[in-house]
Amino acid sequence: MRKSVLHILFLLVLAPSLSFGQYDATPQQIDSLLEVLASTPIDSSRTPILVNLWRAHIDRDIDKAFGYADQLIDLGKQLDNVPIQHTGYQRMGIAYSYIDDYPSSNIYYRKAMKLSEERQRYSSTAAMQINIAINHSIMNQHDSTLTYANKSIENFAKENDSTGIAACYNVIAGMYFNKGQYKLSLESSLKAMGISERHNDRRDAKTSLRNIHQNYLKMKDTTNTVRYLKRLMQMNREDNDKHGLISDLSNLGILYTSIGDSLEIAKEMLDESWELSQSMKFPSGQVFTLLGLGKYYVKKNDMARAQSFFKESLGLADSLNQIGSVVDNQLELAGIALQENSLNEAKSWSQQALTLSKKTDLSEDQAQAYQLLSEIALREGKQGDALRYFKQYKIVNDSIYNIENGQRLSELQTIYETEKKEAEIALQEEEINTLNAKAKVDKLTKGLYAGGMASALALSGLLVFGYRQKMKKNKIEREKQEEIYQQEIAHKKKELASQTLHLVQKNTFIQELMENLENIKNSPEKFKMEFRRMVMLLKKENASDKDWEVFKTYFAEVHNDFDQKLKTIYSDISEKEIRLAAFLRMNLTTKEIAATLNVLPDSILKSKYRLKKKLGLDKETDLVDFLNSL
Repeated sequence: MRKSVLHILFLLVLAPSLSFGQYDATPQQIDSLLEVLASTPIDSSRTPILVNLWRAHIDRDIDKAFGYADQLIDLGKQLDNVPIQHTGYQRMGIAYSYIDDYPSSNIYYRKAMKLSEERQRYSSTAAMQINIAINHSIMNQHDSTLTYANKSIENFAKENDSTGIAACYNVIAGMYFNKGQYKLSLESSLKAMGISERHNDRRDAKTSLRNIHQNYLKMKDTTNTVRYLKRLMQMNREDNDKHGLISDLSNLGILYTSIGDSLEIAKEMLDESWELSQSMKFPSGQVFTLLGLGKYYVKKNDMARAQSFFKESLGLADSLNQIGSVVDNQLELAGIALQENSLNEAKSWSQQALTLSKKTDLSEDQAQAYQLLSEIALREGKQGDALRYFKQYKIVNDSIYNIENGQRLSELQTIYETEKKEAEIALQEEEINTLNAKAKVDKLTKGLYAGGMASALALSGLLVFGYRQKMKKNKIEREKQEEIYQQEIAHKKKELASQTLHLVQKNTFIQELMENLENIKNSPEKFKMEFRRMVMLLKKENASDKDWEVFKTYFAEVHNDFDQKLKTIYSDISEKEIRLAAFLRMNLTTKEIAATLNVLPDSILKSKYRLKKKLGLDKETDLVDFLNSL
């Protein structure tokens, strides 16, 4: 129920007289509440009883929780009492979020929001908006998340509710994090932390610190990751938050282990985390701590102890259905088995990790599993399997790379558009101020007309001239900034296109592999037949149309629909001829194009001649210069 806890926290804004934490009622207490409810008249005094019954059942019997929320809605309608009706809609929204029915949850949040808006209750409206934003975030509907979070900020600001604003920034940070836009996520987290620290809100400050160190970790900034993790750990020590402390210690322990020169510090932290997680009977903390201890002993080259810790962590993770941790441990065990040359064991762990990572879409783990299987097959002398696994590794790894580049480009575009919008707003405000100042000057001019028209006009002229000069300066600065961002975006697009090209050029690598396979022709006769079949298969798959389509998409984006321009000049131009033209536009040499397409250089020269003729170019016109002019 981790997701829904967020919703409950925001409801604290709505009714501070009630407690919305976990209501750990005993069966006897529930029976007492039911008895009181049965004897209570149909009036507003039933509200706290129904709320407590709802709270008592939300984690135990969701159907009954729905029932009590429905009773609250009916009671509010019957008594024509908007606050009671509002409370019922809130509880219904939370209940639907508990069963992961977020569209239905949002329907009830919107009903509650509408009631708040009608009564101009800004905090209540903001609370519903941020709950809707959280639902959209869980559903990966990022634009809607941002829209509702920003609306919530506006309404919290009307009530000077800094805690609510900080919470909104944390939601926005989570949305950007899920999109892979770590710079924007970091920016929102830092805003949230600044607000929380100014108002001494330790809970939200810790949430922000957690987000900040996770962003720095994704950005591969180890120094800042450690720095903010240490701050978080210090706060958790001061608050005696042992669960938070376990997480911080294990995370820092693993980070220090990866650094390599801080192994003893890592061991101290992991040992403390282990003792705490045992004393707290906290199995989730134990899973990660055991994984960290395994990594530590790998660094110490004590493989037997490392293996023992990984297996213990794996068993716990499996019992808790923590798939990510299960896969992490399986890959670690596969690595140890491979290092000890226990190939069957290494293959078994790698294949298990691959199967699970495919089911749960863990791309980085898939890539690592394929890489391990490729290396295992090579050691077994199964070059065909090794090549097959390596090709799968390249496909997954390249897809991760392209996604990351796409996310960076999207982030840059978002930053540019945001700052452009802010600049436009600032310019509009400047123009409004100028007009107001001019109006004041005009008024002053009229007032002083009898005593000194010339002086007033001079003053007016000076003021207006000063404001106009300021506006002109701001406009020039804005245009320069816009030009810089446009250049950065163009550079990123070109970088992305050039990197995508290596998907097509992987044929060069395959060609080298085929040359290496020529050296093992002296194998048994059966393998010779297998060898011939494998070479034929490689030749067949060499020029992958899928790779070309990916490249063509990015190429068209950077080079302004280059293929469409070619088709306009000559409608019957073939896909192969467009491909050749694109490579020439990229300034690849004849030899490079031949290697990419797995043909002889002479064949490329002939194709260039035919392309030039088809495009109707005379002898004096250079084909490459013509293509660059499109």
